[in-house]
Amino acid sequence: MVETNWTRDQPIVALEGVRKSFGDLEVLKGVSFDVMKGEVICIIGPSGSGKSTLIRCINALNTIDAGSIKVEGQEVHDPNLDKLELRKKVGMVFQQYNLFPHKTALQNVMMAPVLVLKEQKEEVERRARALITKVRLNGKEDSYPGELSGGQQQRVAIARSLAMRPDVMLFDEVTAALDPETVKEVLVAIRELAEEGMTCLLVTHEMGFARELADHIYFTDRGVIVEHGSPKSFFDEAKDPRTQEFLSQIL
Repeated sequence: MVETNWTRDQPIVALEGVRKSFGDLEVLKGVSFDVMKGEVICIIGPSGSGKSTLIRCINALNTIDAGSIKVEGQEVHDPNLDKLELRKKVGMVFQQYNLFPHKTALQNVMMAPVLVLKEQKEEVERRARALITKVRLNGKEDSYPGELSGGQQQRVAIARSLAMRPDVMLFDEVTAALDPETVKEVLVAIRELAEEGMTCLLVTHEMGFARELADHIYFTDRGVIVEHGSPKSFFDEAKDPRTQEFLSQIL
C-alpha cells in the first residue's frame, strides 16, 4: 500500500460516513466506526441490513458512493490505490468457500502467494503446510475439496487467506452454509486467530460466539448502526427498541 503516517495508536480500519446504493436502494446510510489493531468486531443484524455490503466495501469488493474507508491510514477507495496491495493487507473469507475443485487443499492455499505475489514456491509451501496444521487439517494436504466436509473446506479457505499474511481478516457469515456439527471447528479456528492478536471483523449470526469473543458489537438495520457496545452492554443492557426486538427473536 502507499506509504502513510499511520501508527499503531490510530485505528487500523476507519470508516466515516460510508454510503452505498444499488440503483435506487440505499444500502448503507452514513456508517462510521473505528477498529483498533488486535480488536475483534462483530457486526450483526437482520438480513438486508447492509452487513455484507459493509464488509465488502472495506476490501474494495464494492465501491462506495460517499464517505471514507481507511486501512492503516490509506484510503481504500483511492482510484490510484493498487488493489493487490490492499488485499495483501486485508484478507477475506466468504460464506461460500470458492476453492478450486481441481486443486488439493495445499495447492489452494499456495496459489495466491506463488502466482500473484511471485513468492518462492518452497517458502510458500512451508508456510502453507504450517497454516493447514494451524486450522487442524493435518493429513488433508493432498485432499481435494470434494473429499472434504464443508467445515474442512472453510478452514482451507481461512488458511488460504492467511497465506497472504494480512494484517486484518474479514469474515462474511462464514458458518452460514455449514451443518451445525461443523460450525464449531470453524469458530475454533477464528477464535485462535483472534487470541493471537489478529484484527478481525465478522459478520455473523453466531450470538454466543459474538458474546464470547468480540471486543465490540455493532447492530445494523436498514443501512445504519442502530446500537453498539461491549458484548455485556449490548446483550444485557440494549437500549434501542429495535435492538431489543431483534435480540428477543434470536436469543
